[in-house]
Amino acid sequence: MTEKQMTSTSLVLGSGGARGLAHIGVLRWLKENGYEVESISGCSIGALVGGVHAAGKLDEFEEWVCAIDRLDILRLLDFTWGSNGLVRGDRVIETLTDLVGDRQIEDLPIAFTAVATNLHTEKEVWFSKGPLFDAIRASISLPLFFTPFRHRGMDLIDGGVLNPVPIAPTFGDDTQTTLAVNLEGPLEKRPRDSRPVTKDEPFAPAKQKIRQFFSNLGIGEEQADETALNTREIIHQTFDSMQGTIARQKLAAYPPDAVITIPRDACGLLEFDRAEELIELGYERAGKCLTPV
Repeated sequence: MTEKQMTSTSLVLGSGGARGLAHIGVLRWLKENGYEVESISGCSIGALVGGVHAAGKLDEFEEWVCAIDRLDILRLLDFTWGSNGLVRGDRVIETLTDLVGDRQIEDLPIAFTAVATNLHTEKEVWFSKGPLFDAIRASISLPLFFTPFRHRGMDLIDGGVLNPVPIAPTFGDDTQTTLAVNLEGPLEKRPRDSRPVTKDEPFAPAKQKIRQFFSNLGIGEEQADETALNTREIIHQTFDSMQGTIARQKLAAYPPDAVITIPRDACGLLEFDRAEELIELGYERAGKCLTPV
């Protein structure tokens, strides 16, 4: 396919925890079907995947995330006993920086904007220059999970709090089409991961404890009684519902040329060990929504 046949594209990648691994599948489909991504705007997991792609390291990131399991995820969580969050996030960012490199946004080959939220002014903060992983760390600061990111006197949290599908940064782009990926789609009653841990599996006792840990957090294990929601599950579902409502409003007010929708129940918040399944889901939904160039 020649360069003239490619469709220049602005891509908007939404927030939604591990569901955002579907962004990788979307990017794969776009590349294979004639869409040249020239600009990316993202928040939370959308900022992470979008920033890695803009840095030209999506292959390495995909290989890494498809190889991790729940024990690896647990090792990446540097817990803190502070009152403003459960995880500092330094270990995650250090791991990703080792994988991608310490890059400046303005030096990336693809225009990139990460969106965070100023906790005190209740306004969006756009990162379109400066250290890539400062922008990503600010944008992924899910309230009550990650501690806020302190930047130039501001306490920054997840961009999805105000704008789960940040289309506005693409308004000035000189591209042929604008595509958005919304991770806050309607529920499809997709099954949660309920794979049993067998006694002869390596590190079975440890893995069972890890699954219990995630279950206690309400982030991925199937529920014995769906009506018996604990506090963490209520907070998580409330945040998801809030983001879903805001996303619909933003998409209605500033409609892109196409919206690829991923259901809210595609996976749990931290089920990054389901990467291959989620990447495939993103690829499939892109193919259903878009037409090859």
